[in-house]
Amino acid sequence: MIIQNTDIAALCDILRHSGKKIVLTNGCFDLLHAGHVTYLKKAASFGDCLIVGLNSDASVKRWKDEKRPIVDENNRAIVLDALDCVDYVVLFDETSAEALVEKIKPAVYVKGGDYTIDTLPEASALRRCGGHAQFVDMIAGCSTTGIINKIKEIYMIK
Repeated sequence: MIIQNTDIAALCDILRHSGKKIVLTNGCFDLLHAGHVTYLKKAASFGDCLIVGLNSDASVKRWKDEKRPIVDENNRAIVLDALDCVDYVVLFDETSAEALVEKIKPAVYVKGGDYTIDTLPEASALRRCGGHAQFVDMIAGCSTTGIINKIKEIYMIK
C-alpha cells in the first residue's frame, strides 16, 4: 500500500502496538531489477512489516543527477507496491532518510552492503529510536548504474 508521508508515523504506532516488528529500507529504486527484488525480500525477512521509503523525483535529482530518475516516483511506487514482500511504500523528499527513520522508528533499518554503521547517514536517528541496522550484500552484476551504462553504450554505438 502506498501511504502518505504525513500518515506514516500514526500507522507505525498502530503496527507496533499490534506487536509487529517494523523493518525500514529506502532508496531510489530507479529501474527496478532482480538485485532490488532480492534485496527487498531479504529486508522483509528481518521482521513482520516492510516499509520502503522511496526517494521522490526531486530528491533523486539532488542525490544522483539532474537527469535522474529514469522512471518517475509514481511509477516506481506502483511497481514497489506490487511486490509481495513490500507492505508499505512512502515517498520522502529529503536526500537522507533520517527524518523518515525518526517518524517510523523501525526495529530494523536495512541498507546495502556498501554501507557500514560508521558511514550510515541515519545512524544517530536509528540509535535514538532504539533500532538496529542490518546490511545486505550487493548482488554482483545487479546495479542500476550498470544498467544505465549498458544502455548508454548501446546508444553510443548506434
